[in-house]
Amino acid sequence: MNGRVVRVELKRSLAPWPGLVVLGGSLAVFCLVDGIWWQGDAGWTAQWTSMALWTRSLLAFWWPLVVGTGAVYGLRDSRSRMTELLTTTPLPPWRRAALPAGATALVLASGFGLLVLVGAVQVALGATTYTSLGWLPVSLVAALSLVAGAVFGMGVARAVPSVLTPPALTVFLLLATLLLRPSNEGSLPSSSAPNRLALLVPATSEPREVLLTLSGSVHLGQTLWLLGLLAAGFALLSAATRRARLLAVAPVLVGAALALVILPATARDTYVVDKTAAASVCDGPVCVTQANRSHLPELAPRGRDALRVLHDALGDQAPTSVREDTRLHALGDDRQPSGDAVLVDFDDPLIARATGAELTRLLVAQGLAPNCAPRTTWEGRGQLDIPVQSIVASWALGDRRFEALQRPDTYAYSPRTWADADAAWKRLTAMSPADQRSRIAEVHTAALSCTGYHELSMLAGETPR
Repeated sequence: MNGRVVRVELKRSLAPWPGLVVLGGSLAVFCLVDGIWWQGDAGWTAQWTSMALWTRSLLAFWWPLVVGTGAVYGLRDSRSRMTELLTTTPLPPWRRAALPAGATALVLASGFGLLVLVGAVQVALGATTYTSLGWLPVSLVAALSLVAGAVFGMGVARAVPSVLTPPALTVFLLLATLLLRPSNEGSLPSSSAPNRLALLVPATSEPREVLLTLSGSVHLGQTLWLLGLLAAGFALLSAATRRARLLAVAPVLVGAALALVILPATARDTYVVDKTAAASVCDGPVCVTQANRSHLPELAPRGRDALRVLHDALGDQAPTSVREDTRLHALGDDRQPSGDAVLVDFDDPLIARATGAELTRLLVAQGLAPNCAPRTTWEGRGQLDIPVQSIVASWALGDRRFEALQRPDTYAYSPRTWADADAAWKRLTAMSPADQRSRIAEVHTAALSCTGYHELSMLAGETPR
């Protein structure tokens, strides 16, 4: 199979379309739609691993479509009524099968490779300073799954030459993918189906935690399964007898059996924390993970300023460090604050976008009244108790009136709430300095226990409702 023959096949067949659809469709989703893949610290161009996982998550749609398109391609000989004629030629069947299979594999690998290249360029030009090759297996297995799926579809259509074969394969795999694909309901992505069976689907869930990646056993098990699928598809594509078609099923059965032995049985062993990415990088009392070390130059001086302000406000009860929160959280889990450290979450839009004095104010607010709200959105941990945090931060920084951490209309607080906050501020500042410190200490203690710190009445010296 020389280059000229491949060029003719690409020009006169369906082979280029699957690759073009994967490339163009993925770029249209990522670049033209303002979705959750642009949000948080696990966005598709924020880190290398999240980029690979985001591009692979789209296989939930592309993989069934590619298999169906491969089946359409595999019907070419039967539609043209050339099957019997081709079997009489002296060219070995596997040589005839190699041309369409090779052309399809080339285009699909190139299309997905260009998609990954676009994401990689954006990650490299972005703010991240963490570079790792751990994302490569994620993308390589994704490319293998597209090639194996297309060739398998071609082989099935050659063995079952019916116009119903492509739509039947597409619908079946689409339903299987939607049912088996892991979801992000817990701290780790998991599926309602048995974990080993769910991992036979190459699509991953959308990345939510920047420190999570797929384990090595997942890469190995899925590779064996996909290689068996690829071998079975090619064997079906080149089979000339019924006995050869029956034997062609053996590779996929062997691959599936090996994969089910190797693939992890639980979500805890499927998604693991990247220890290199999670390693701490510190500048004095301010620490972040290796994956987010690009935030350290801005965070370190502001963190030290915030710790001084917190010590003046709380004395010995003040936190002594600022560090990134690396615990895994489900979307509905409460956050567990720490009395020893100001916990920073770069998925919190307030922290991620703040600079300068604004960042110092946010760190002071988080240190005095830590947020316990569960993580209910992709971009943050639910609505922070902005009025209370605004008041305590303004008090600690010596402002004449309290300054909202964000515009009052940014969060769903009623004008009455902000009026109550203004009244609480006036009553707090009218107290003696000793009473003011006492109220701030009570709010801090209540915040650490996640009970009642949202009550503005505590700041005003009233009995909490």
